[in-house]
Amino acid sequence: MRCYCCNTLLTDYEATIKSVNTNDFLDMCLKCLKTVKTDILYRDRVDLLSSEDIDDLDYYLDDLSNLDDY
Repeated sequence: MRCYCCNTLLTDYEATIKSVNTNDFLDMCLKCLKTVKTDILYRDRVDLLSSEDIDDLDYYLDDLSNLDDY
């Protein structure tokens, strides 16, 4: 699966991020999600985080308050 915005391959973690409001998959990589993180509430599967995802999270999340388990 690829990012809707930039067409990069999504990790397993990124592919499971869903909108809280619509319950639809966002299909966005973490880098693109950063641009809308204050506008979209989402749910994710923290158990699927890889070291690559964690590195991406470090630079784009100010806090982990938006991370919820399913």
